[in-house]
Amino acid sequence: MIKSRAYIINITICLGVLFLASCGKQHTAEQTVKDFVAQNMQEGVETSGYDFADLGTTRHINDSLVTEMRKKGADLFKSGIQYDKAPQGDMFYLRMRYLYKGDTLQNTFYLDSTLTHVVAFK
Repeated sequence: MIKSRAYIINITICLGVLFLASCGKQHTAEQTVKDFVAQNMQEGVETSGYDFADLGTTRHINDSLVTEMRKKGADLFKSGIQYDKAPQGDMFYLRMRYLYKGDTLQNTFYLDSTLTHVVAFK
């Protein structure tokens, strides 16, 4: 009985730590994207109602896709945005929905492994 109680307590603690760690990554990624949007949205563009999907990872983004996304940019954003070097391997991505003049728009942002820099977006 005592061993099973200790086992349950240990499992609960481990799950709690994992939950808090994942929330921390999500929050860091959301803040990085909010800062990027604030710096790189065209002058005079007013957006609101930011809503984020869960943070994910992908291996399917290569240098040519990053180059293409950087070249295309997106409506409402400045052109000529300066980015950090694209990392090799897995990247994180975060989808953000927001309101602009009554319309719901969405962009996907790709972040480095530290979640502190946007590498590209579409």
